[in-house]
Amino acid sequence: MNQAMTAVIKKDFKGITSNRRLFASLLIVPLALMIILPSIFIFMIHFIPDDPDVQKLLDLIPRLDPSVSIELTVAGLIVNYILPVFFLIIPIMAASIMAASSFVGEKEKHTLETLLYSPLSAGQIFRAKVMASFLLSMTVSMISFLAMFAVVETEVFFLMGSLLLPDINWLIVLLLLSPSVSLIAITLIVRGSAKAQSVEESQQSAVFLIIPVLLLIVGQFSGVMLLNVWILLGLSILCAAAAWLLMQRALGKFTYEMLLR
Repeated sequence: MNQAMTAVIKKDFKGITSNRRLFASLLIVPLALMIILPSIFIFMIHFIPDDPDVQKLLDLIPRLDPSVSIELTVAGLIVNYILPVFFLIIPIMAASIMAASSFVGEKEKHTLETLLYSPLSAGQIFRAKVMASFLLSMTVSMISFLAMFAVVETEVFFLMGSLLLPDINWLIVLLLLSPSVSLIAITLIVRGSAKAQSVEESQQSAVFLIIPVLLLIVGQFSGVMLLNVWILLGLSILCAAAAWLLMQRALGKFTYEMLLR
């Protein structure tokens, strides 16, 4: 990565952080999703253990450890099996905010011509835009993850008298699946941003990317498919391959003429 690409990445970061409305939505929505939602689950388990939804979760538990309370077991099921699927929404949301305005934002601010006069090829400009959105997406994802576990651990400790540590599912999600999903979303949205006439038009593609995640969430709660290490690894490999193919295809079709339409 050369200095010109680094300058483009820094410019995009500054453009997001200087826009209070975008920056607030970039942080508030993911944090609310990963703090309020888990807290509702934890309090429901503790204060309403006979709730039908809690009983459904009990049916999903493959084995019960006699030394661990039912409350803690269900909390572990939610934190380590169900919340990772919700977490996949975060990189898509973060990507849609920054990536959607990557090129169409340049058009609206009349800075696209300046960008095209930079000593960068069309492919380098595309990669710089993708990298900027990817780094921001991963930063927001990590902040959301740390905030979620800080709140969940505190609630579980005071309500159930024990700590609840993340298992290997989260390691796979954070290091493999989430980055792959983020790259897929960013590549599609950035490519769409080059042809879109407004940020809103560019963001529309992000809605379709959330549908597969919603289907996974439904599958989790219905008991159709409880994600485990092997399923997560398989999804990670498929998403990584899809991200690579999409990136190569997008780079092959990305031209200056596409930007100037």
